[in-house]
Amino acid sequence: MINGHTNPLYPIFLKLHELNMLVVGAGEVGYEKLFFILKSSPDARITLVAPWVNPEIEKLLKTNSYSVKIIKKEFESIDIDGHDLIIAATNIKELNRDIRDAAKAKGKLINVADTPALCDFYLGSIVTRGPLKVAISTNGQSPTFAKRFRQILEEILPRNVEELILNLKHFRDQLKGDFEEKVTKLNELTSILVEENNTQKTNNNDKKYK
Repeated sequence: MINGHTNPLYPIFLKLHELNMLVVGAGEVGYEKLFFILKSSPDARITLVAPWVNPEIEKLLKTNSYSVKIIKKEFESIDIDGHDLIIAATNIKELNRDIRDAAKAKGKLINVADTPALCDFYLGSIVTRGPLKVAISTNGQSPTFAKRFRQILEEILPRNVEELILNLKHFRDQLKGDFEEKVTKLNELTSILVEENNTQKTNNNDKKYK
């Protein structure tokens, strides 16, 4: 049973290089959305529609080989055609609502900047370490908390976690037996990592009081 304090969202990880995304708006809001999308998914296929483009966006696209197409024009509902995900990223609330209505009329999923009630999905804070990706959501309640928690994770996650994951994959591929046996062996192996981490924390705390 879901109560008012539970986050009912179901997290998914999208292959944005196989989908078509439309971002409407290329000012400060559009730049922020575009920057963090490309930071996490540099191969994302994006069409950007706006009559004016923030110089920071042009600079971003010139210094990197992203799959971003810019169309300098006012938004029209026909712009939604052929796109799977829509982001309304203007600073005009009425226009964002019009974009949302047009997207919903065509059965598209949409994110409306700074308006959680109009969103089908949120763009959460993301931590990436090689193949590991952690997405953080507060159900649209506090992006600031999500940002701070992301910073904490970035500090505590080891830089060599990619090597660890690849080694675990290799170990998993060599395991014999059924699914339950493999899970048991992997749990035994990774429990050592947790114990070592706790031991290291204890030793560090002991040093503080010597």
